[in-house]
Amino acid sequence: MGESDGNPQPGDTMRERVDESRVKLWVLMEANRWVVAGGILVAFFLALVVLGIGDPSPLEQYVGPGDDPVDTTFQGFIGAIITGVTLVVTLNQLVLSQELGPVGDQRSRMEGAMEFRRDVEEVLDLQTAPPEPASFMKSLMEETQDRANVLADAVEDSRDEELKGQIRSYVDELSENADEVSDTLENTQFGTFDVLSAILNFNYSWKIFLARKIRNENEDALTKEVDEAFDDIIESLNFFGPSREHFKTLYFQWELVNLSRAMLYTAVPALVVTVVMIIYFDARAVPGATVGISNDVLVVSLATTIAVVPFVILLSYILRIATVAKRTLSIGPFILRETKRSDELD
Repeated sequence: MGESDGNPQPGDTMRERVDESRVKLWVLMEANRWVVAGGILVAFFLALVVLGIGDPSPLEQYVGPGDDPVDTTFQGFIGAIITGVTLVVTLNQLVLSQELGPVGDQRSRMEGAMEFRRDVEEVLDLQTAPPEPASFMKSLMEETQDRANVLADAVEDSRDEELKGQIRSYVDELSENADEVSDTLENTQFGTFDVLSAILNFNYSWKIFLARKIRNENEDALTKEVDEAFDDIIESLNFFGPSREHFKTLYFQWELVNLSRAMLYTAVPALVVTVVMIIYFDARAVPGATVGISNDVLVVSLATTIAVVPFVILLSYILRIATVAKRTLSIGPFILRETKRSDELD
């Protein structure tokens, strides 16, 4: 994190911009969702086993014609699993319903996408912009970096050393951030979180704000060439907002499809285990112990863990989606997080 015009700026990467530990942010966003779900399930299973060991009353004594806590628990799981899967699939269909519509709506979407691509191609001075999201964002990043270098060259003849220092610092920070993100985008494939993760690490909102601030505060000292260079950088940075939001939306839809599929895959075995525990399980049929732990405790703990797999899968996916949504609520030069700016603009 650097400084421009003496004011500390927020970090470029997502981890630097939030007041959270590296491990927490990795779990919430970067880690494979199945790994996160597996970790939660292992912790859940171990917690049940520990509580079962600490229970002074043997589980067998509760088995009988009366209220069996095992039956009661798994009867509740049946309704929860079916309801949960139904709600998730319904939500998924609701979100994806925007993909369905009459030909007029589809044509409007197509025209909007093509118009945006033509605008970007004009800015990038390309005949055809790359079709892949990673390559598209990488090209936009490189063009912004080139325009920043033009700004740095344009201000070299200025006699205002303070202005030159501010612009050099701004260009150096932008170039460094752009290089890091471009390297990350190399060989990434849409559908994984890598593309979106790289895009989130380019703090374009602050760069738009800072470019406008430097230009406005030094308006009288700027030559026409420098002023036009600032316009070019802001024009290029303005494309990052809608581009990022578009790819974020597509990624969310992709993830919701994966979530629905995972919920359906895990709901069937969870239902089978739940029904088996209600109909066939008898704690007295599994006497003895394994590694010093009562077998009935192990069986009930394992079955309960399997029954909650769909919910844990849902939790692991929603953690990432909710975290990304929270960190990208604003588009453009609006910064919702607290920043350590010592100045206030009039």
